[in-house]
Amino acid sequence: MQIDPRIVKQLIEYQMMNSIDLTGTTLQGTQNGDTDSFFNQMLQELMAGGSSTDSVSSLANASLSTSSAAGGINLDPGNSQLWYQMISQALSDGGSDLVSSITNDTPATASSVQGSGSSTAYDGLIAEASRKYGVPEALIKAVIDTESSFRPHVESSAGAKGLMQLMDGTARGLGVSDPFDPAQNIDGGVRYLSYQLKRYGGEIKTALAAYNAGPGKVNGLGVSNDAELMDKLHQLPVETQQYIGKIERAMAKYA
Repeated sequence: MQIDPRIVKQLIEYQMMNSIDLTGTTLQGTQNGDTDSFFNQMLQELMAGGSSTDSVSSLANASLSTSSAAGGINLDPGNSQLWYQMISQALSDGGSDLVSSITNDTPATASSVQGSGSSTAYDGLIAEASRKYGVPEALIKAVIDTESSFRPHVESSAGAKGLMQLMDGTARGLGVSDPFDPAQNIDGGVRYLSYQLKRYGGEIKTALAAYNAGPGKVNGLGVSNDAELMDKLHQLPVETQQYIGKIERAMAKYA
């Protein structure tokens, strides 16, 4: 069996996704040993010529149960499905886009936002990042609009920089060496946003809350979808409560 290197890349990115938030800090409650062990088991299954979809699926489900009981890595049912789809893709001969296959399976969430709307100075970079990470252009534009008003050199009082307001630690973790460079900032910011969309099964409000406040705070509420988030939204910082509404209003301009 020949492994598609894109799938291995996705596995590595998923491992990173569980250990970094927008402030560049390690997520609370994440046990790196558990994450590494699970990742390595998955990779071993992938590289074993006799591996079957059923065996990999069983491993994902077993790891889900174990990690939940131990309070370790956050492998909720949505993430387990993500793993299953990634492994299934690697074991097949198909070459369809992985991110599209995942988002298209989620109901009326990120995949339903199709428009790119009003033109901006960064349309080319946004379109490229959208294709690369499977995040709708309208959502990317709305985040940039809200975060920086499309000003590439803006820096917040907290130290967030550039178009998508990346903190230094996060920028480094995403491979961004110059957060004021539009190409690097957009690529890194959209990549990080795609992590949150995958983490929460394409639920836009929940992903945006994680992008703004950090997935640690969102996970601390015990929510995994938009309906649950809205019930507990008042427990998040006021800035995050307002942030979600701002993004949704901005998206209307670019839909």
